[in-house]
Amino acid sequence: MPKSQKLEEILSILAKIREHPTSEEGMIILRQGLKSKYSIAVAQAAKIVGESTITELVADLVEAFARMMVKPAQIDQNCLAKKEIAETLYHLEYSDENFFLRGIRHIQMEPVWGGVEDTAAHLRGICALGLVRMNYSDVMNELADPKPEARVAAAKAIAYTGNPQGVPLLRLKTRIGDQAPQVISECFSALLQLAPTDSVAIVASFLFDRKEQICELAALTLGESRLEEAFDILRNCWQQTRNVELRRTLLLAIGMLRQDKAIDFLILLVAQGKDIDVKDAIAALAIYREDRELWQRVDRASEQRANQ
Repeated sequence: MPKSQKLEEILSILAKIREHPTSEEGMIILRQGLKSKYSIAVAQAAKIVGESTITELVADLVEAFARMMVKPAQIDQNCLAKKEIAETLYHLEYSDENFFLRGIRHIQMEPVWGGVEDTAAHLRGICALGLVRMNYSDVMNELADPKPEARVAAAKAIAYTGNPQGVPLLRLKTRIGDQAPQVISECFSALLQLAPTDSVAIVASFLFDRKEQICELAALTLGESRLEEAFDILRNCWQQTRNVELRRTLLLAIGMLRQDKAIDFLILLVAQGKDIDVKDAIAALAIYREDRELWQRVDRASEQRANQ
C-alpha cells in the first residue's frame, strides 16, 4: 500500500474513534496511533488524548516523544508530533522536569528556501510553560531563546508563575530591548501582571521611546491593564506628543481602560476637541458600540459640537 494511502487510512481510523476515544477499541487505536511511524498520525492521536484527558496514555505519549527525537528532522518535520505531545502532557499536568527540559533545549534545524531554519520554537515555548507550572527551581536560566516565538512564550510563562522573582528578568529584557516587538509587548504585559504598582512607571517610560512602535505597544499594554493610574499617564502623554499616529493610539488605549473618567475624557473631546481629535476619540469609543446608553452620550456630544 502506498505511503499516502496508508497514512490516510490511519487518520481515518483515528477520526472515527474521536467521539468515543476511551472505549476499548478507541484506546487500542490511540496506542497504535502513538506508535505510528508517521508523525502526522502521532500528532493526531496525541491531540485526541489531550482533548479527552486520557491520563492512562501518559507513558505512551512520553515514549512517542522519545521516538520522535531520534533523527527528528527526518521523522518529525516541523516538530509536528512533538509539539502536540508536549501540549497534551502540559494539559494533563505531567510533572517530569526531565521531559520538559529535553523539549526546552531542543533545536531542530530544517532546510528551507535559501538555508535552514529552527522549527522547534513552539515546542520550547510549551515546555517553558511546563517547567514554570511545576516550579522548576532553575527555570529562569532556561527561558532565554533565539526565536521570538519561544521568547514570547517565555514571558507568558514568567507571568503565569505569579512569582515576583521573574520581575527583574522582565525588566532587564525591556531595558536591553529585543528585535521582536511582540516580545517586548509580552514583557510589558507580564510586568503589569506580576508587579502592577511598581511596573506602571517602567512601562510608561517607553511611551517616549525613540521607536514609535514601542511607544504604541507601551500605550496599548497600559490600556489593556485597566489600571487606575494608567489614565493620567496616557492622557498626559497624549497632551505632550505631536505625533499624529501615536496620539491616535493613545486615545485608543484610553478607551481600552474602560474607566468612567477615561470615557468622560473621550466624550468631552467629541464635544469640544479639534476636528482630528474628534475623529480619533470616536474611533476609540467604537469598542462601546453595543452600549446603547453610552453611545447616546456620544451622539449628544456630537450634536453639542454641531450646535456650537
